[in-house]
Amino acid sequence: MESCAAVEKEVEKVINKFSAINDHSQRIIGDVISFIEKLRSSIAEGTPDDKLTPGQVEVLNDALSKVKDKLHRLTTEHRDLHGTVSKVGKAIDRNFVADFTATSRTDAFQSERNVVLLNKIMAQHFYRQGMDDVADTLIKESGLPAEDIVPEPYAELHRIWEAIQNGDLSPALEWATRYSEELDARNSSLEFKLHRLAFMQILNGGVHVQTEAICYARTHFAKFVRRFEKDIQILMGTLIYLPIGIHNSPYKYLTAPEMWIETADVFLKDACQLLGINKDSPLSVIVNAGCTALPALLNLKQVMMSRQVTGIWNGRDELPIEIDLEPENRFHSIFACPILRQQSSEDNPPMKLLCGHVISRDALNKLSNGPM
Repeated sequence: MESCAAVEKEVEKVINKFSAINDHSQRIIGDVISFIEKLRSSIAEGTPDDKLTPGQVEVLNDALSKVKDKLHRLTTEHRDLHGTVSKVGKAIDRNFVADFTATSRTDAFQSERNVVLLNKIMAQHFYRQGMDDVADTLIKESGLPAEDIVPEPYAELHRIWEAIQNGDLSPALEWATRYSEELDARNSSLEFKLHRLAFMQILNGGVHVQTEAICYARTHFAKFVRRFEKDIQILMGTLIYLPIGIHNSPYKYLTAPEMWIETADVFLKDACQLLGINKDSPLSVIVNAGCTALPALLNLKQVMMSRQVTGIWNGRDELPIEIDLEPENRFHSIFACPILRQQSSEDNPPMKLLCGHVISRDALNKLSNGPM
């Protein structure tokens, strides 16, 4: 934030100076126009065949001299503005790092295996975002076997989420009806919130849709009376204000855009939990984690350079320092076997047993060979 504040300070100087130059330029241009108008009026007093009088010549020379002087001042101020603008670029170079090579592993994508994994993660991310054409092109151009990419149901969820954002509740209501029992078992409020939005959509039609709204409420709100009795009472109270419009009533908050955004987020969260998939794609989690780790790695680089130590990475496939991520994106990058008290590695990876416990492969081999 300190770096951003330093650059912002220089930008404010440019804006202030530009505003001052703009105001001054307007005044100068106004003076030049008045001089020229005065000169034209003086010359227009005579006939076209008359020669300029000494007074007119003096006025002409005075006007030209003042115009030249004022234009010179404008040019000087404009030149000074360039110097102030260049300071912004210097402030950016001084406060931000343009070279991030020291914070990255240059050998990370030298192996074919890592390149394939990256392409798979990117393709899955595009499928999750509903960008099927981009994902198909990536698979085709990278040579990935299409059967290796299993499209997650998240693509469908993302399309439904976008439909809610655009005011289309039909796909979401159809999905919620399909998984109604599972949502009830999880005590989810999603289905009720979707029907609440649908009910308010009907009320936006005015007084003549009152009967339709009441029928909709009788059909869909009965199963929610026990859990959302007070909310349903509030919804029924909106019927009183149909003559003047819901937007002019105390219940106008029920039609606010925030209600749609909240319901869309609730849908995405509950649907991902129900289907057992991550809300965020692995690619977005990695990018966000990298953005969080980058400032700390840059600081570490500066410290090590001051001590004339080259390279901030060690031989192990792990970060040189601990990075504090958000709770929902926190993962254990290192596994320690609870039996052998050893960290896992590529040669000794974690192995999950049928009972759900995880131990290292070396421990599994020793257990299978007899008493340890």
